[in-house]
Amino acid sequence: MNFGATILDADGTRLSKDETDFFREANPFGFILFARNIAAPDQVYALCSELRDAVGRDAPITIDQEGGRVQRLRGPTWTDWASPLDFIRAAGDAAERAMYLRYRLIAHELKALTIDSNCAPMVDLIVHETHDFLRNRCYGTSPGDVAALGRAAAEGMLEGGVLPVLKHIPGHGRTDLDSHFDLPRVHTELDELRETDFAPFRALNDLPVGMTAHVVYSAIDDAPATLSPETMALIRDDIGFDGLILTDDIGMEALSGTIAHIAHGALAAGCDVILHCNAPLADRIACANAAGQMSQAAQTRAEAALAARRTPDDIDIAELTAELETLLSGRPYG
Repeated sequence: MNFGATILDADGTRLSKDETDFFREANPFGFILFARNIAAPDQVYALCSELRDAVGRDAPITIDQEGGRVQRLRGPTWTDWASPLDFIRAAGDAAERAMYLRYRLIAHELKALTIDSNCAPMVDLIVHETHDFLRNRCYGTSPGDVAALGRAAAEGMLEGGVLPVLKHIPGHGRTDLDSHFDLPRVHTELDELRETDFAPFRALNDLPVGMTAHVVYSAIDDAPATLSPETMALIRDDIGFDGLILTDDIGMEALSGTIAHIAHGALAAGCDVILHCNAPLADRIACANAAGQMSQAAQTRAEAALAARRTPDDIDIAELTAELETLLSGRPYG
């Protein structure tokens, strides 16, 4: 039987009976954790076990652990990281190596909890219009530099046994609105987008998993990328991304309509998996019912993504930590 075409979350630090029963029936492809799901290492480990037991397999569990404002695991139990942009600036000429080390260390903390995916790297470019909600989460203004930093981050995670989720395809940086609350529109010509915003995603098109942007690119279509067959075709054919594509959270205000309407639209446009978060159980049930099971093409990509999970390489964490501290000239990560 194919996986359910969803990635879903839980209400709290342990599963309720209703959630367990629902997940067993819906069989979502995977799960995502938020701060409300995090209390202590043993608790997170137990929650991950409950999620996987509910679907009866080693389902992927992802999280947003970028650093800065967007990190669900925080100190003092886990490492507090500076925002990516501040970190890159502090690392200077050693930024690529520092980014590899940063995300290799993040992967180590995630894998200790059995979390095996992370919603990063985020290779959206900084431009004049970039909204503050995104700016310090970005890696820079140059497509080449951003691609190299994204590659370093992805390799750090992969070598630590964590699947990276490339976001936000095909590029969220050229927007002055926060898609959590509004629908951003980009009116830049397609040739310029290909040379700038799309370029880092093309350079990283071999990564196993990607996440869409809830952004309208008027040079392509009047619908946001998540719901646009034309934009999704560009992602596959022009950018060349052949990995598993999940939506950004379909509960964000950038998208309008019922959960079922949005889920149907995203799958029809070419997304493989629906990500739905921070909603009552009734809404999660509605999403799972609307999404149904993965298409055969999506199932094939999902299985390829799961096959990309590696056993972490054998490294000395203390040694890598010391190297990173040296690269940052003794400055703290946070």
